Parts: sequence; C-alpha cells; structure tokens
Amino acid sequence: MKKMGKRFEIACYKNKVVNWRNKSEKDIDEVLQTHTVFSNVSKGQLAKKDELVAAFGTEDQLEICKIILEKGDLQVSDKERQAATDQSLKEVSQLIASMVVNPDTKRPVPPSVIDKALHEMHFSLKPNRNAKQQALEVIPKLRETIRIERAKMRIRVSMPSHEAKITHNRLKALFTEVEMEDWAEGGLEIVGLIEPGQFRTTDELVRNESRGHGRLEILSLKDVRDGELEIS
Repeated sequence: MKKMGKRFEIACYKNKVVNWRNKSEKDIDEVLQTHTVFSNVSKGQLAKKDELVAAFGTEDQLEICKIILEKGDLQVSDKERQAATDQSLKEVSQLIASMVVNPDTKRPVPPSVIDKALHEMHFSLKPNRNAKQQALEVIPKLRETIRIERAKMRIRVSMPSHEAKITHNRLKALFTEVEMEDWAEGGLEIVGLIEPGQFRTTDELVRNESRGHGRLEILSLKDVRDGELEIS
C-alpha cells in the first residue's frame, strides 16, 4: 500500500488473504506471518515509526496491518499469476462444457475441446466478472468456431383446465420441443424442453396464472442423448 508518498508492506500467507477478506478466516495470526509493517518485505526493511504515524495516524502496527490487509494490493509473482489465470480459464471451460451439447449428436462437449477453442480465439479473462458470467458471455462467440448449443432443460407443467385454456398458447410458445401434452383428468400436463433462460418466465407464468394451483417440475437440468444426465 502506498500512502503519503511512502510504501508500506506486510508479510502474509497469500492463500489466507482472500479468506480474511470474505470473513471466512477470523484469526489474524493465521493470515499474518508477523505483526510488523515493512517498507520492503523482501529486503527486510522495516517501516519508520514517524512515517507510520504520518500515513495512518497511529504507530500501532497490528492495526496498520489490518488496514493494509483489507485495502492493500496482493503482490503475486508472474508464476503465481499465470497459475491463477490457468485455473480460472479451466473453470470457465468446465462451466461452458456443463452448459452446452453438440447440436448434431446432443452429446456433451469435452472441456478439453472448449479449452482449445478458447485459446484459439485468444479469449482473455475479465477480472471484474465471475466465471459463470464469462462462460455465458463467450458461448455465442464459441458457436462461431465449434458446433455447440445451450443444453435444454426438461420440465413438466401441470395446470387446472380453466387456467390452462387461458394460458395454453403462451405456455406452449416457451417450449422448444413438446414431448407430451395431455388434457386428461380435468387439467393440462405438458412435458418438454425449454431453453434455460426461459425457466424463470415459465415458472412465473405458471404460478401467476394458475393462482398457486399449477405446478412446474424440473425433470432434468441438462438433456443429453441416450438418457445421460449432467447437472449444469
């Protein structure tokens, strides 16, 4: 951390810093290697007391350590940074693989295929976006280079006859494929596939229009060929 034109550093366990910041680690001695404030940790140069007071208004080194721990920049080596980037890319690849299928075979796409395609398109991570957001954003671009599509969800909707007749056309339009439609026993039952992005709209339609008497069930989160099921 740089304040008042001076640099202040602390020695800590890097893997514990994130835990401290998200409140999952509460014992500061598990995070700090020492309660000492440095001007340069690697050279072992201690910060001067008058500079600490000028910058932080106190010479209490533990309190200053807490401030730096909360607001300071975590220094990582090039090797550590590359390892973190590789791990994040792997996470994005695995998330995408869990969301898509081959449109021709309806079978899962291996993460290795996704990973190779991401590298070939020079995909770069955005530090302000989480892995799921980035996975969803890059899927349309991946479609330009490899054969993929979002896997469909299989659901069952049940509604009383009166409400079903009113909402039938709107409800059916939300399905990409209707596998079964039955008006027996005084109500409507539909089983079919929907795009994951349509789930909330379908759920709200069933709940609101049926006044709590309708029901939506998820039969599978990812429809794949030969009865295979992967949770996405």
